[in-house]
Amino acid sequence: MITVIGTGTGAPPAPEALAGAELVVGGRRHLDAVRLPETAERIVLGPLAPALDTIEEYVGKDRPVAVLASGDPGFFGIVRALAERFGSALLDVRPGVSSVATAFARLGLAWDDAVVVSAHGRELRTAVNVCRAHPKVAVLTGPGAGPAELGAALPGGRVLVVASALGDPEHERVERVTAAEAAARDWGTAVSVVLCLDETRVLGAVRTVAGAPGGPERWALDEREFTHRDSMITKFEVRALALARLGPRLGDLVWDVGAGSGSVAVECARLGAAVVAVEKTADGVERIRANAVAHGVDVQVVHGEAPVALSQLDDPDAVFVGGGGRELPVIVTACARRARRSVVVAMAALDRVPVTRQALVGAGFDCDGVLLQSSRLAPLPGDVTRLAATNPVFLLWGTRTPVSREGVAQ
Repeated sequence: MITVIGTGTGAPPAPEALAGAELVVGGRRHLDAVRLPETAERIVLGPLAPALDTIEEYVGKDRPVAVLASGDPGFFGIVRALAERFGSALLDVRPGVSSVATAFARLGLAWDDAVVVSAHGRELRTAVNVCRAHPKVAVLTGPGAGPAELGAALPGGRVLVVASALGDPEHERVERVTAAEAAARDWGTAVSVVLCLDETRVLGAVRTVAGAPGGPERWALDEREFTHRDSMITKFEVRALALARLGPRLGDLVWDVGAGSGSVAVECARLGAAVVAVEKTADGVERIRANAVAHGVDVQVVHGEAPVALSQLDDPDAVFVGGGGRELPVIVTACARRARRSVVVAMAALDRVPVTRQALVGAGFDCDGVLLQSSRLAPLPGDVTRLAATNPVFLLWGTRTPVSREGVAQ
């Protein structure tokens, strides 16, 4: 039997939990904080594989093993690795209070509406994108992915709550800082968790399902639900297919280049992605911001012209290009060189289709596309209905092999 004991953010483990253990495995601070059986072998966790091999030797001889872990070891913890190696039936898990629950408790905040994302041993970009998109996020940190790195990658307006040494009455600290303040400090190795809060949007409604809100009830919204200029907006039929090919989701970063009214940007944000909208006109920038506010989402708006304005942005998972004029092939090439998953391009001019396709293929994408022509129901006098044709639009998309992503708990 392997007894897995959560410790570190609450009361120390009961002595009987360790009684009889012939092998005790854990981090150095966990091992130093408890009284171990005098005859027990002790292994300080470093690389996991050698420890698992030693545990297997003891288990094979039916010798009891205890594993010490932080907080709740079933929450982004060692339980997964132990269950995969030895089977869940062999585990006696005794969870403590997780660092996430403890940090929110210290602030007096409910966290059933929070998203939890691990940056420990994983790409920081996923955590950054979740923090951009969602108003209440807990980030489990690690070497190279701590408060400083997180703060440096986030835009202004976020409050970071850095919780260190949780459960240690002498050294515990819970500090509220701006992203810039977090980026400017050396936080050491005692950080337990970082909470990222957008206090202008923190959710407060009673929840039925924990974690990030589910997707919106509908998408490809009617043009009348956006502020736009002279019908210069991606029509909902085009937007529907564009969204399907972009595949925006929690943890993604999407660019909307030549955003216009920002309808695609707003829809991607409603589906959970972090979004940057690039727009060259000042009145367009204001419309995008107004539409984001109206739909309750956070869209970072960059006032500039592609491709120059793209150089300072983080690499996206997906890109929608809705403008570009004669510079379209250059813009598509710049986007395609940096997109991790897909680029979708909408255009009205037939002569731009071949060069756009060439730009996508030249960047290593598989390319496909359609000509979208639709006719909408429109009323006529006398209580009759006609079909009103919309302008045809070419939609091309390039795709790479999907990039796997782990570490987000919803």
